[in-house]
Amino acid sequence: MDLIILRCVFLLCAGGVSAIINASLNTANSNEAMPWLVFTGVMSLALVVVIADIYAPRKRIDTITSVYFGVLVGFLLTYVFSIALAPLLQQTFNVTPLTVQLVIALVLCYVCTSVLLQTKDDFRFLIPYVEFVREVKGFKPLVLDTSVVIDGRIADLVSTGVFDNQLIMPRFALSELQAIADSGDKLRRIRGRRGLDVLNRMRADENVDLMIFDRELPELAGQTVDLKLVLLAKHLEGKVVTGDFNLNKVAKLHNVAVINLNEISNSLRPVFLPDEIFRLKVIKAGEGPEQGVGYLDDGTMVVIEGARDRIGDELEVRVTSTLQTNAGKMIFTKFET
Repeated sequence: MDLIILRCVFLLCAGGVSAIINASLNTANSNEAMPWLVFTGVMSLALVVVIADIYAPRKRIDTITSVYFGVLVGFLLTYVFSIALAPLLQQTFNVTPLTVQLVIALVLCYVCTSVLLQTKDDFRFLIPYVEFVREVKGFKPLVLDTSVVIDGRIADLVSTGVFDNQLIMPRFALSELQAIADSGDKLRRIRGRRGLDVLNRMRADENVDLMIFDRELPELAGQTVDLKLVLLAKHLEGKVVTGDFNLNKVAKLHNVAVINLNEISNSLRPVFLPDEIFRLKVIKAGEGPEQGVGYLDDGTMVVIEGARDRIGDELEVRVTSTLQTNAGKMIFTKFET
């Protein structure tokens, strides 16, 4: 309702502006159609502005404010330079001050706006109701690793609403993912295409704030992809999301926080206490002479003593112990005869 009122007031003001323009024109030397041409032109421009506003519902305040302040700073610098340079240029090249001001304004407005758009994430600037920040407002951004995108669980996790953070997919990691999707190896190609599908799924979700980070920071030049991810997360003061054990270690060496999806998955797996009994299907033989192996619904491996000869059967087993490893959790049970 507020926007409808604003747009109606804007159109009324446009009509008033057209009337002021007509009043300021020398109507004695103009034809009778001129007032109508002015009115039509101003109202057409106002309608174009309103329609463009309606069809661009998602607007980024940081981008809009960057353009606004870029133009504002450009005009201020134009005023200063025109005062300093106009007399010199007028005497040397015989050009009018207005020409000098227009040229300077054109160049400086572009340069200032371009600089602000490219560096709006690298500095902090506060004014009422507007904030430029180096990090994303609110929670720290999450920098995604290639392996965690291929894994696919990050999309399911984010869709639950557990994370409200902005997700950052670096361009160099996306290039690595595209290289995997174009690989000659069939398995790698399938994994790469799965990762691209996961990214498209997250980008299509309006509740997920996913951004492709295109900038090339000087400190990332010549580094490996893993180290680039760590340095980028450190630059953004964010966290690395990964399932890679080695990347986890590298990030901790650089004092960068890590969210390991394997650790999250392990923490959410059901806890089975010793002597607890449940039913499980034996899938294959184990490493021990009498061991069988089964799996829970979440992928946890269960070793069953005395079930080597019962492959394919659903048995009642009793928990004897559990073992937590970097690869996950293992449950040791005994077949209840």
